[in-house]
Order: sequence, then structure tokens, then C-alpha cells
Amino acid sequence: MAKIRTIDEITRKWTVVTPQRAGEYAAGVANPKKDWATEAKAAKGSYEEGVKAAMARDAFSKGITKAGTATWQDKAKTLGADRFGPGVSAAGPSYAEGFAPYRDVIDRTTLPARGATGSDTNYERVKAIGKALHAKKISG
Repeated sequence: MAKIRTIDEITRKWTVVTPQRAGEYAAGVANPKKDWATEAKAAKGSYEEGVKAAMARDAFSKGITKAGTATWQDKAKTLGADRFGPGVSAAGPSYAEGFAPYRDVIDRTTLPARGATGSDTNYERVKAIGKALHAKKISG
């Protein structure tokens, strides 16, 4: 029989030691052994194969069932709240870059005249924006 520490000992060590490795994590990101984009593109076939296999065994649905709403809520409340603000702040430039083309589409879209509250004319205004944004999305 193989000798291994108890799950409590392993978990305790992992939760104490791993957070102290943030510097090593940052150094690895700054100086990776291989280029992330190149390796990710090269793995396209493996990714597709893995997704198909996961779909065949219904892994997505089973994972949701296993975790449950309580797990999601607990992690979102205990981790997400603290990370949310800094994450949004750090993403500002990327948000602007990603949204700007869609903002420009909205700005250039000519809308039909506004109608009375609840009128079909107002839905046509929404439809015009939706069609313009969808055209932008599929055009790349």
C-alpha cells in the first residue's frame, strides 16, 4: 500500500503554502516556457476532441448538478465580491477596445421616429439596433 498523508494534512498544506507562491505565478506568466497563443492555437484539435467527449458524457450538466447552486453562491459571495471591483477596474481598457466598435454601430444607426408608449413603431427602433449590432457581430 502506498504511503500518503491524510486529506486533511494535504489540504492544510496546500491552503497554507500555495498562496505564498504568488510571486512564482507572476514570474511564470511574465516569462513562460512556451508562448501561450501559439500553444493554444496548436491545441485546437485537442480542445475540440475534449469538448466533444465532455458533451458525449454530459459533463457540463453533471458538473452543475454536482456543484449545485449553493456552491456557486458560496464561491461568488466569498471570492467574487472581493475580486469584482479590481477586476472591472483592470479590464477598463479592454472593455473600451471591445465595446467601441459596437458603440460606433449604435451611433451610426438611423432610427425610425419614436411612437407612443407601447407602439409597434418603438419596437422597430429596437429591431433596427438589434439588426445593426448582429450584423457587426457576425462580420467580425
